[in-house]
Amino acid sequence: MEYNFKEIESKWQQRWIADNTYKVEVDESRPKFYVLDMFPYPSGAGLHVGHPLGYIASDIYSRYKRQKGFNVLHPMGYDAFGLPAEQYAIQTGQHPAVTTEKNIARYREQMDKIGFSYDWSREVRTCDPEYYKWTQWAFTEMFNSYYDKELNKAMPITHLVEKFERENFCGWNSLGEAEREEILGRDYRLAYQAVTTVNWCEALGTVLANDEVKDGLSVRGGHPVEQKPMKQWLLRVSAYAPRLVDGLDNLEWSDSLKEIQRNWIGKSEGATMFFPIEGSHKKLEIFTTRADTVFGVTFMVLAPEHEWVGELTTREQKAAIDDYIEQTNKRSERERIAETKRVSGCFTGSYALNPFNGVRIPIYISDYVLVGYGTGAIMAVPAHDSRDYAFAKFFNLPITPIIECDISTQSYDAKEGKLINSEFLTGLEVRDAIKRMFEQIEEQGVGYKKINYRLRDAIFSRQRYWGEPFPVKYEEGIARVLPIEQLPLELPAIENFSPTSDGQPPLARVEGWEYETSTMPGFAGSSAYYLRYMDPRNNQALVSRRANEYWENVDLYVGGIEHATGHLIYSRFWNKFLYDLGYICKDEPFKKLVNQGMIQGRSNFVYRIKGTNRYVSLGLKGDYDTQEIHVDVNIVRNDVLDLEAFRAWSPDNKDAEFILEDGKYVCGWAVEKMSKSMYNVVNPDMIVENYGADTLRMYEMFLGPLQQSKPWDTNGIDGVHKFLKRLWRICENATEVAPTAVELKILHKTIKKVTEDIENFSFNTAVSAFMICLNELYDQKTTSKEILRELIILIAPFAPHIAEEIWQQLGGGGTVCDAKYPVYDEKYLVENSFNYPVSFNGKTRFNREFAVDMAISEIEAAVKADSQTEKYTEGRAIKKVIIVPGKIINVVS
Repeated sequence: MEYNFKEIESKWQQRWIADNTYKVEVDESRPKFYVLDMFPYPSGAGLHVGHPLGYIASDIYSRYKRQKGFNVLHPMGYDAFGLPAEQYAIQTGQHPAVTTEKNIARYREQMDKIGFSYDWSREVRTCDPEYYKWTQWAFTEMFNSYYDKELNKAMPITHLVEKFERENFCGWNSLGEAEREEILGRDYRLAYQAVTTVNWCEALGTVLANDEVKDGLSVRGGHPVEQKPMKQWLLRVSAYAPRLVDGLDNLEWSDSLKEIQRNWIGKSEGATMFFPIEGSHKKLEIFTTRADTVFGVTFMVLAPEHEWVGELTTREQKAAIDDYIEQTNKRSERERIAETKRVSGCFTGSYALNPFNGVRIPIYISDYVLVGYGTGAIMAVPAHDSRDYAFAKFFNLPITPIIECDISTQSYDAKEGKLINSEFLTGLEVRDAIKRMFEQIEEQGVGYKKINYRLRDAIFSRQRYWGEPFPVKYEEGIARVLPIEQLPLELPAIENFSPTSDGQPPLARVEGWEYETSTMPGFAGSSAYYLRYMDPRNNQALVSRRANEYWENVDLYVGGIEHATGHLIYSRFWNKFLYDLGYICKDEPFKKLVNQGMIQGRSNFVYRIKGTNRYVSLGLKGDYDTQEIHVDVNIVRNDVLDLEAFRAWSPDNKDAEFILEDGKYVCGWAVEKMSKSMYNVVNPDMIVENYGADTLRMYEMFLGPLQQSKPWDTNGIDGVHKFLKRLWRICENATEVAPTAVELKILHKTIKKVTEDIENFSFNTAVSAFMICLNELYDQKTTSKEILRELIILIAPFAPHIAEEIWQQLGGGGTVCDAKYPVYDEKYLVENSFNYPVSFNGKTRFNREFAVDMAISEIEAAVKADSQTEKYTEGRAIKKVIIVPGKIINVVS
């Protein structure tokens, strides 16, 4: 019977659904294992072959752990809120819920065809009110909590209020409610409101995240984006910065990913210093890790958004400062960080004084200083910092080595009249000089030692419709969160999804809407979805204590490294907060994390002779003046163009003529990002249709190491498909014959190799091992069911459909998903013979295999009697035969 993958795969996909094969429940009699994929945003384009890469890897591992006896939780859902669906709604008038539902159906259809072992009964969608009820609940908990630095954990805000009442903090007992709320929100609540600088896109009517902006334009639509101060909801993620850094030490994440997070969180040990402002009672606060360079400060720089810029700007400099700020607002923060060679700035007209020696220091603003990093102000030491140096050169400012700085004091009075210059640092190593300056900073009363973090609080507002509504009402200007009994606060149905004429969010036009008009950002719904999967239909809690204590946290998380500074930071923060309040049992959400690489597109090109509708094949294009044009890779096979499909591809091509080589049109190719604009997007449906899901699964793993990027190239897919057909044929002839020693050795060698490869996520070499194994079994003319059943169990995680079908044919009971995973036996791997290289006077001439326990005298006799020995001794007498057991044989003549 021929291998009919279409019938087999359809049959088993239906059977798995009907039998609830992948449904899982808490089972305290079995060890648990939780495997999670970063869930997708369901776009209208559906999946391309790059998307399933991580899903296939996690599915293989899930099936493997299930066969090893684990109770495996492997869920899937959809990150269903977001700007793309809203923009499509604005353009077409179609409600985002409708398009999202349609896109989800398309994704589900594609994923089912690939044969993933998801427990779909646990599916979650972030746009489902039953789901976002718990996102809203978590927000209210954060609003009602603060971070207790003494206990080093989040605590109910009521505890803090009680303390303020007891101590009458800042005259607390005489303050009004609005004044109290201002203090709590500004300094303590973990969810709070504040004016902050955001990426504002007027055309889209919303705030954008940094990764949604490029070159001052929105990634979606290419609209201008400006930096704008706006009142926003924020989450006090910065309170958890120390724990977010320290917690990395206990995670099985790659060193590179950990380093990205450490750099993003940005722990720095240094000092806060205060520089008096000339003619003012105020002092400018800065943070530095190099206090020893304070004697080399020749200017100060503020971020253009710093709250004191207006106050420090003199009348003469106001026009120039205003113009500079306007220009800065057109540039995103990411651009400001990245453009290290660009120099710009403006003098405020004001001066600060060096707190140690009274030197007068001009104060500038520049966009290379960011208001959210540190204090938004720096002391510039151009002799010891490259960016400060470039700024000083551009504005012709002094560049003073610290050992030569001016110690003139003139009218400046330091503490107790004691002035300090750089001489007392002379001869010290940098570390010792910094330590001495820390001591002097505190002794002189001009600052204090401090550990600083670069991590900033997360902006949590978006001025758009398609997102989680905030469970917030305003009464007399005071924000009040809704009690859990009133959740979920559902998103109201509207017809106009655009911002209002005065720039307010779409919800502002909803009649009778009494709540916050902004909605939550995309990361809100993805920050705790892994917890909801544990107990997705619970109406009383995000997750029950029983379910959480059983599943605990994610054992293996698979997803892209591009989420290192967004989702993975926010999820860890969210998890730690819920842990602090006792809602969950583990401090970290993801034990082990594997980042899959990107599957790049293999683009194809045709070459049109300029000014004509004639196309010349790759090998002949040098004879013509041609234009290179991307062509749809789906009408190219092994770089050979389907001419009729090309003519039908576009109306412009219907009369195309071709100059062929050897009767074929050969296309050029290049490896590029997979993109619709380059026509190199490969739809997995086409691969499944032509080769089957098992071929797709194995081929994606065979392309190369999971964690590396690699090009999609269909040229090798036939080989994987032929492998599965050969597997089918060898199993068709299976009998009850006992396995030979050679067959057992082949099998157990493969079990050992594949098991090690799965544990190391080296799936490409595991596929190679299967191919080698099958070739060796064919050489042995294997028919033993005992051998083939074990091989089928081994290959089932990779190619589950064909494995299920063959498993039944070989008499296996139940589903192959639950078949016990094979264990290799070392006794079958022991070598019983050795293939000796036989040398004559030091030159290897041939090989002979002898049993490892064969006597040396017997080996010597056999070598002497070998017909080839006479040939290589050329009639000379053999003087001696040197035999090193298990290594070499050398005949001396």
